[in-house]
Amino acid sequence: MSAPLSLLDVLADIPDPRHRRGIRHPLPAILGLAVLAMLTGCKSYQAIAQFGRDKGFALAQALGFRRGKTPTKATYSVLFRRLDVVAFESVLARWIASRLSEEELAVLALDGKTLRGSRDGELPGQHLVAAYAVGAAAVVAQVRVDAKTNEHKAALQLLGILPVQGRIVTGDALFCQRDLCQEIVAAGGDYVFTVKDNQPSLAIDIQAGLRWEEQQRQSVAAFSPRRSARPTPSGQHGHDGEQGARPAGAADPAADDEPDEEPGLGGPEAGL
Repeated sequence: MSAPLSLLDVLADIPDPRHRRGIRHPLPAILGLAVLAMLTGCKSYQAIAQFGRDKGFALAQALGFRRGKTPTKATYSVLFRRLDVVAFESVLARWIASRLSEEELAVLALDGKTLRGSRDGELPGQHLVAAYAVGAAAVVAQVRVDAKTNEHKAALQLLGILPVQGRIVTGDALFCQRDLCQEIVAAGGDYVFTVKDNQPSLAIDIQAGLRWEEQQRQSVAAFSPRRSARPTPSGQHGHDGEQGARPAGAADPAADDEPDEEPGLGGPEAGL
């Protein structure tokens, strides 16, 4: 396992959407404070701003703020409306993944949920597709499902920021899509998705494929290209009731009386 990444280092990769003139706080410091505040349970701009004020100068200096004061609620409100959310999610996914072991990341479960408390009057709640690391019991990445798309397309976007190689991706029947499966395999992972009765053609294809695989295994198990010699009561292999090895150059009667059922298999022609 490689060394864990620094939060401030990965946050520095996010493009700053602000104009150069009038910038008071470094972007990694602002976002770093937001991440720390949210990890402690803060869920609003006001709570994040209050968290910064409560922690004081020591935390502000550690995060890289140039002044003793941390950002206000208005600063976060304006910034997060302009910020590249996909880039933010991507660097956070890299940061979290660097702090988890390979065993904890072995299985990633995809699931879509509506964010609790995100509904605003007539406006629907924010719908998210998240990747849950089963071994770590933690969400390692998530993306918002835009009103013009669906969970399937959001999952494709999510795969672009997930460490899929060598891992198993699971999900319900909604994710049984050809392009999604191909993307996982191309990234070096495997998938286990559920198929339901509302996908009859897919279920039939899978059942047919499983039956064909079983028939192939049974055929291989039942077929033997050579007959095994039967031991004599003394425990030695004999020929026509005779014990001991056949003299050099002597013909094998069994080769004439009981030829192979498939000519060429195991015979002189087998090497051709």
